[in-house]
Amino acid sequence: MSHTSTWNVTGMTCGHCAASVTEEIAEIPGVESVEVSHEAGTAVVTSAEPVERAAVEAAVVEAGYELA
Repeated sequence: MSHTSTWNVTGMTCGHCAASVTEEIAEIPGVESVEVSHEAGTAVVTSAEPVERAAVEAAVVEAGYELA
């Protein structure tokens, strides 16, 4: 059973921003897919097990943005 969670990401202004966030979140163990929208300021993460906020926040910060 997959788990889907939506996270608000601040600071993204373009497709390159969204791609950077997508790349970092995709590296979290257990993540199956990531859909990031810079327009909506969201990251929708589908994973095998629920992903901890700390892991998502660390990935978003690594990409240069902030988790709201």
